[in-house]
Amino acid sequence: MSDPQLWNDVDAYLTGLLAPEDEALTAALRDSDAAGLPHINVAPNQGKLLHLIARVQGATRVLEIGTLGGYSTIWLGRALPADGTLITLEYEPRHAEVARANLARAGLDKIAEVRVGAALDSLATLEAERPDPFDLVFIDADKENNPHYLEWSLKLTRPGSVIVVDNVIRGGAVTNPDSDALSVQGTRAALELIARHPNLDGTAVQTVGSKGYDGFALARVLP
Repeated sequence: MSDPQLWNDVDAYLTGLLAPEDEALTAALRDSDAAGLPHINVAPNQGKLLHLIARVQGATRVLEIGTLGGYSTIWLGRALPADGTLITLEYEPRHAEVARANLARAGLDKIAEVRVGAALDSLATLEAERPDPFDLVFIDADKENNPHYLEWSLKLTRPGSVIVVDNVIRGGAVTNPDSDALSVQGTRAALELIARHPNLDGTAVQTVGSKGYDGFALARVLP
């Protein structure tokens, strides 16, 4: 049944029951909206899923590619211990400014660092710093660069790390190999990389909800 209103109603029920928002999360969305940021943040129940993946993973170090206003960053940061590390990469300086304020209000500014600039440049800089491996990577930025972000994630993780790639269904257009949309081609390339890479084992799931028809991929880094 294709019924967006029903999808919204179900999401509202699930969110209210299992992923209720508090003032920090609500304010993050409010201030992002006031600043004119696009309404492309994850849904609350999707944020809770990221939180639980990080908790199940026992993550102490998280890398996020694509910050926006920091809403998903808050969900991820709250899964980390007090001495954890979260580095999140954002292209737009204005978005990063909003995210930093939202993270500070959530009490996460001591463990969450927002880096500004093109993510591919930031990732190269990060690798040059020789950081400890990240336990979890969440990729939610410009989709045409998804395969590049995935390749960088492999360089910055360890066997057992988990990589999540958001928005991989593209309204069903992901099935079209002839699409001229760069977002579709980038997403297909990332999924094909997961399928063939000897050090990745993954799957993808399509979803419906308050964010429409979408989905995500999840991969585990193998030895």
